[in-house]
Amino acid sequence: MASDLHPCVKCHSSISQGAFYSALPLVLASASPRRREFLRLLGLEFELVRFTGIEPQPLNGENSADYALRAAQAKAFAAAQARPGAFVLGADTVVAFEGKILGKPRDKQHALNMLLCLSGKSHEVISACCCCSPDGTVRHATGSARVHFFPWPRDVLAAYAATDEVLDKAGAYAIQGQGAFLVQRIEGSVSAVVGLPMAQLASLLLELGAIRAHAAL
Repeated sequence: MASDLHPCVKCHSSISQGAFYSALPLVLASASPRRREFLRLLGLEFELVRFTGIEPQPLNGENSADYALRAAQAKAFAAAQARPGAFVLGADTVVAFEGKILGKPRDKQHALNMLLCLSGKSHEVISACCCCSPDGTVRHATGSARVHFFPWPRDVLAAYAATDEVLDKAGAYAIQGQGAFLVQRIEGSVSAVVGLPMAQLASLLLELGAIRAHAAL
């Protein structure tokens, strides 16, 4: 599995001081710039290891939450083997509509078809995290939200589907990018829609001793 990883890159906080700091060497096994920025905004320093292997596919009858967790585990376990002394975090985000898991579109026409299905309706987004401690402890954090799309006409959706943004996003949209205009409202964790369930994850990292809060004023 170690061969499925891109070499480590050191990442520093994007702010002078966040609410937290890394108490243990921390590794993020993800290529997502959104997840990277979330950790930076907390004030954490970490290593970035990009998972380059083939991600697992949904099993027959597997629900979206179980699949998201299994995919997150695959990334975390691979990175934990390569960095045994670090606290490793793997994550995956899944979009589900009417019980069906929507992956990344094959092409822009496929993206348009997805957007047409979602338009004017609601769908679920689940982000799962797998946390591997240096002592072998494995814990999980999951967050979800129900996302309601505005009923945009086909020509508007086609214009968005023609952009490059749709191609590497589950469900064919990026709420933190141009795709923000698609969303009418969100019920649940906004950060989970972007890529990490921050409340659940920060609580778990504190519990495991991977991060600590800075001293109060």
